[in-house]
Amino acid sequence: MSENNDYIYGIHPVEEALNNPDVGVEKIYVRQGLRSGAYGKISELASVNRVPIVTIPGNKLYELVGKVNDQGIVAQLSGVAYAELEEWIETTDFSDNPFIVVLSEIEDTHNFGAILRSAAAAGAAAVLVPKHRQAPVNATVYKTSAGTAGKIPIIRVTNINQSIDLLKEHGFWFAALDGNSDKTIWDEKYDAPMGIVVGSEGSGIRLKTAELCDFKLSIPMQNDVESLNASVSAALVMFEIRRKRLGL
Repeated sequence: MSENNDYIYGIHPVEEALNNPDVGVEKIYVRQGLRSGAYGKISELASVNRVPIVTIPGNKLYELVGKVNDQGIVAQLSGVAYAELEEWIETTDFSDNPFIVVLSEIEDTHNFGAILRSAAAAGAAAVLVPKHRQAPVNATVYKTSAGTAGKIPIIRVTNINQSIDLLKEHGFWFAALDGNSDKTIWDEKYDAPMGIVVGSEGSGIRLKTAELCDFKLSIPMQNDVESLNASVSAALVMFEIRRKRLGL
């Protein structure tokens, strides 16, 4: 099995990638003997996007992605385009009180992908990530996000703290997810441009980044559960923001 994360497999994920202008598909591999009707839409999209399709034996597909249910279709990705913070600021209407998710060094690709999926579903305006010590947008992230990577801007910056300061100048307030906070995600109104900072799986939010946040929010839990997975925590606060803003 190849450990190359530049491949995705399955008919639906490949279709999603071809339909997303922010995702680059370099080549598509099809298992020999696969009926053309099974991947007709992929063939059409590949033709429109000028992506070559190569037919190879099934064992060669396994060499790319392992013995998984690939449905006879594997695509090689060239990646997802990152957005520039300054350009995003210039094109965003802050009167709509957008909210963004700031990731403080999320290194697990499955967590990253799940957060991107929740962010897209909850209507986040962007996801802000650091350039270093952060999982890249690769095929594992794309698969975990169920094809939503690239549907909202992913802004990659060299310095998270400087980016928070810049966004504060444009009216943003920042909340750090912190299990020790007395204030919970249910207590905040979310009636201003908002940034939700989510810490890494192991060490949490960096101290300086936490100090830049205007307040901290915890997730109420029972049965002596101390913490939740980073992607679950992020999803809960994002949908709480959506619920409050819908007046529910």
